[in-house]
Amino acid sequence: MAKKWEEARVAREAKLDGLQERLVGAVDGLVTGEDWQRAMTFAARFRSRSFNNTLLIWSQHLDAFDSGRVSVAEPSYVAGFRQWQTLGRQVDKGQSGYMIFAPVTARFASATPADAASWRRLQRGEKPRAGEVARSKIIGVKPAYVWDVSQTSGNPIPERPGPVLLEGEAPDGLWEGLATQIDARGFTVVQVPHEGMIHGANGLTDYGANTVTVRENMSPAAQVKTLTHELAHVMLHGTNNPDASGHRGVGEVEAESVALIVGAAHGMDTTGYTIPYVTGWASTVKDSSPVEVVQAAGERARKTATEILDQ
Repeated sequence: MAKKWEEARVAREAKLDGLQERLVGAVDGLVTGEDWQRAMTFAARFRSRSFNNTLLIWSQHLDAFDSGRVSVAEPSYVAGFRQWQTLGRQVDKGQSGYMIFAPVTARFASATPADAASWRRLQRGEKPRAGEVARSKIIGVKPAYVWDVSQTSGNPIPERPGPVLLEGEAPDGLWEGLATQIDARGFTVVQVPHEGMIHGANGLTDYGANTVTVRENMSPAAQVKTLTHELAHVMLHGTNNPDASGHRGVGEVEAESVALIVGAAHGMDTTGYTIPYVTGWASTVKDSSPVEVVQAAGERARKTATEILDQ
């Protein structure tokens, strides 16, 4: 029994190592071309999944498309084997699932929750003692599999409605919604006639004055993209934010990635600005490759964009 358990553990670790290698391979090259924009657009549609799993799904689907196993170039809806069955669809014979990281959780109990050392792990079926509180915590990850809708057959999946925008236009109400979120965080939105009033920038967040300034001599789409970028700075890079890296290059990559995801969710194409911007700033971070910078920024950007989109 012990030998079988050890063999299973080794096999699982090998799968996880392979997943991590695939993830790094998927990220490598994203910052220099349209693949980064495509990955971020895909992430906007899969906000409930981690950034790492999003890239794993995306890259494995591209491999499946290149080898002729699927007929569409990009994934759209993914679910587990039994989830597809509950939706009235079956995975097609011969279709391999896309391996992702799935959390492994365990239940812990403590009579003094504020004391981190007091938590004890509950055995399967064990209940907390009188006076204890119980919580589930992630203790690791394991491989799991999902399939894209293009790998299944059965009941039709309804198309998601999406906005169709004219070039240069911004989605109705998006500026107002973003400005409201900025105001709720104690900052005032200011519009100025030209970039000369904000040191040549498109936008500027002043943490001392608690202002977010955007220049008006841009298209409505560019203005709302810039406002999203600055909202990300407000949320991620304030002087009191313990998770802020302090490196401007990292901060700019994070903020622009947030702007791309939010824009993509609203049907906006920010490719022409975002790709060279992210590439340039990622290259300024010493002791890290641009790929490493972008990869590290991805999950934080996704969570922030999700918070913005969910309001």
